[in-house]
Amino acid sequence: MRIPVCARLRMARSMEPLARKIFKGVLVAELVGIFGAYGLFNKMNTSQDFRQTMSKKFPFILEVYYKSVEYSGMYGIRVQDQEKWLNSK
Repeated sequence: MRIPVCARLRMARSMEPLARKIFKGVLVAELVGIFGAYGLFNKMNTSQDFRQTMSKKFPFILEVYYKSVEYSGMYGIRVQDQEKWLNSK
């Protein structure tokens, strides 16, 4: 049994709002992720104390920060952090 063309068009049209909602949800999730990553990077880039907190709680995230900063050509931040943290103990 074949479904008439007009019934198939109605089904396709009824799926459009669902597809739009899914697309909007994915888009919002991606934007939240991008702004969250930027905020985290900015906080780590401006606060040595925050980097120390990150080194205790999430060392793998701090390692990604160091690698990305070194990749951009800024060297010495990791060494400065380690020297300060060793001297403060």
